[in-house]
Amino acid sequence: MFALPFMWRALVTVAVLAVAAGIIGLFISFRELEFVSDGLVHAVFPGLVIGAAIGGTAGLLPGAAVAAILAAILFTVIDRRGGAGTDAAIAVVLTGLFSLGVVLVSKQDGYVSQLQELMFGRLLTVTEAQLWQILVVAVVAVGIVAFTWRAQLFRAFDPAGFESAGFRPLATDITLSIAVALLVVAGVQALGVLMVIALLTVPMAAARLLTRGFALLIPLAILTPLIAGVAGLWLSFELSVGVGASVSPGAVVVLLLVALYGISALVRVLFRRRAVAS
Repeated sequence: MFALPFMWRALVTVAVLAVAAGIIGLFISFRELEFVSDGLVHAVFPGLVIGAAIGGTAGLLPGAAVAAILAAILFTVIDRRGGAGTDAAIAVVLTGLFSLGVVLVSKQDGYVSQLQELMFGRLLTVTEAQLWQILVVAVVAVGIVAFTWRAQLFRAFDPAGFESAGFRPLATDITLSIAVALLVVAGVQALGVLMVIALLTVPMAAARLLTRGFALLIPLAILTPLIAGVAGLWLSFELSVGVGASVSPGAVVVLLLVALYGISALVRVLFRRRAVAS
């Protein structure tokens, strides 16, 4: 089945996003930026709608990129303020932006189908041009993190020491947020707004359940969505061809990703019990 062009492109898309998410997800997890990442995913939505309204399919990427970068800077500044109202402020902004996207898309003809596509993605209809766009944006996102790798690690493990050493936390935080935002842009075309959240957070969470070794975290975080991607595409294809059931491949991939997280949690519990017993 993966010899079929649309299945092959879907598989490569999942592989590209898995590698990028595995690398960038390390800092999302260590910095506990899951909620901010959720906000970025929702903030991209109005950019997608505006981009699609202005330029059609070709306008999706530029619209999403502009919205994501602006939201990344905004959320970073809000998060840097700290205090009890930080999460509330981010929640207000992300719900406001997401609602704006829904209002904008509802003004267009056939908005229900457009809303569904933007929310749940079009993994099996990724074109060759979109695949190249996803690859380029993902490489740029990973490149940003690789270029600031040492600073990001220092910031994640010792925030006080990082600032005392003379580094600029705000610049480093904005850099990471922009990388996350670009990864959101890369993934949202294929997986949709809701599915990208799982890709950003679940693989690294599962990896941290399975190992305490730093060197194994990224390989495990890449392998997890790859397994879910291959199995999810195969299962959705079999259900569609064999049973005639129309299912969302992106949703199946995410469900399997969550299932792998559950298995990882179970393995962690079993190993803990064995360690206590011994």
